[in-house]
Amino acid sequence: MAGQRLVADLVVDRLRDWGVHRLFGYSGDGINGFMGALRRAGGDPEFVQARHEENAALMAVGHAKYTGGIGVVTSTQGPGAVHLLNGLYDAKLDHQPVVAIVGQQPTTALGAEYQQEIDLTSLFKDVAAQYVQAVLAPEQAQMVLDRAFRTALATRSPCVVILPHDVQVAPAPDALPHEHGVVPTSVQWRPPRVVPHDVDLAAAAEVLDAGERVALLVGQGARGAGGQVRAVAERLGAGVTTSLLGKPFWDETLPTSCGVMGHLGTTASGWLLDQCDTLLIVGSNDPWTEFYPAPGQARAVQVDIDGRHLGNRYPVEVGLVGDAAETLGALLPRLRPRDGWRADVEDRVREWHDLAERRAGTAARPLSPERVVRALSPCLPADAQVSVDVGSVVYWYARHLTLPPGVPAHLSSTLASMGSGLPYGLAAKLHAPDRPLVALVGDGAMQMNGISELVTVAHCWREWADPRFVVLVLHNQELAEVTWEQRETEGDPRFAASQALPEFPYAAYADLLGLTGIRISSPDEVDAAWDRALAADRPVVLEAVVDPDVPLLPPFPAGREKLDSFRRGLDQEETGGHARELLDEQAGQEE
Repeated sequence: MAGQRLVADLVVDRLRDWGVHRLFGYSGDGINGFMGALRRAGGDPEFVQARHEENAALMAVGHAKYTGGIGVVTSTQGPGAVHLLNGLYDAKLDHQPVVAIVGQQPTTALGAEYQQEIDLTSLFKDVAAQYVQAVLAPEQAQMVLDRAFRTALATRSPCVVILPHDVQVAPAPDALPHEHGVVPTSVQWRPPRVVPHDVDLAAAAEVLDAGERVALLVGQGARGAGGQVRAVAERLGAGVTTSLLGKPFWDETLPTSCGVMGHLGTTASGWLLDQCDTLLIVGSNDPWTEFYPAPGQARAVQVDIDGRHLGNRYPVEVGLVGDAAETLGALLPRLRPRDGWRADVEDRVREWHDLAERRAGTAARPLSPERVVRALSPCLPADAQVSVDVGSVVYWYARHLTLPPGVPAHLSSTLASMGSGLPYGLAAKLHAPDRPLVALVGDGAMQMNGISELVTVAHCWREWADPRFVVLVLHNQELAEVTWEQRETEGDPRFAASQALPEFPYAAYADLLGLTGIRISSPDEVDAAWDRALAADRPVVLEAVVDPDVPLLPPFPAGREKLDSFRRGLDQEETGGHARELLDEQAGQEE
């Protein structure tokens, strides 16, 4: 009946009540009732159409990461639902609150092998292990949506609401009856205050005070706790390294900042974790266990809001369940001030910066990707946002891009899903259209889905207060990270059929879309290209033709064990001489 409020309208109203003013997705017949309600809502919440459901789900994850809130994605049933899985797993593995609203065929057709019929509860039961539920009656819709949002926020995980088409277009109840079997709920969730007991803080302080060479490993759990982390590090005379997810939440300009840890981390971080006698882990669950101190080398304290992470990567002596800012604030007065090994740490940090600068200047054919990414640091606007895709570009981001304090930068870390850079960047830009955005992407990721999402950029950019949206494409016609992994982990040579990428004119394609394309292939073009891109009056694709032979050598001492395998693979390649020369040069620098 015209003008009647439907269950789909109730869902849209409830999204607004939960503070959702933007959601991402792709339409289809199974979600048409919900689309109609979004149309009637007049743009609040705003519906952002991606080019593919996977990208829409990645946008929802990006929204959660950049805003600190909850991301929402929607799709139809069948293939649309299947496409959501990758983005939802990204949310699960990086612990981000996301709610997916997924259409389904009418309840009367379920079990009939109907067109696009999939058992969606089974499909999503792993990725949305905390909460996945189908709405089978109008009276159930409000409760299911409320529980999905509360669960996503409380567990920092993806949740799924399945909406069959006939339920979407059923009349919404004016008020829930007060009777058995009907569950009323409300829009209510507030983060708890979680602080350890005094006896546990005292135990942690005892361990930290006994250390002479203290290292801090800082993860995304330190979001909002930068001041407290810095105060504790200075009190202990400690060096600080971060996980990839923790990088934007620590001031990398400080002289004791050793950079990112792990396989793609810095030489300074490798030294710090190899030499420390005490480790304080703050909000990190970084999986690179071979880059942690050797078991028995260091006494360890860990702070995490999620007790399931305590002792999960390293045998900690004291595990503190608590909010990072409050826990470190309570711990600080219990710690004795000292210089520790600050002078040694600062020396190693200076050595690393000198080494990184030399590496960026290494002769490459035709251009070093390290040179291109490193050149962004001095010209990155202080109000910028950064998104990073997966691949070799992550190494250069981790090692060469110094983020100004307060600049958010996010990537798919634990799932490491290639193709996330453009969806993340779009989510960030839509959230803050008055801030410039820089996306760092490899050509493999661009060919996977970045090219298609440039269409979305071209569609949206004229509505942005600041039109700057710069996509750096490292064009080497190679899945470079996997090529180096084949050499490292298998001792195998490059397999061209799987690794070589077809040529594509990224800059010219940007011009075709009405954006600006810039193509560079020489070191003396780099600085001017960044200046031009960051001053443009529209989005820019900066295509840098770079050398795939620049090594992805892990920092020593752990990286030393990989050399024989690298060399064995390269020695089997007819054209591996240049890469071998660069590898040997970097290995000599690490030693």
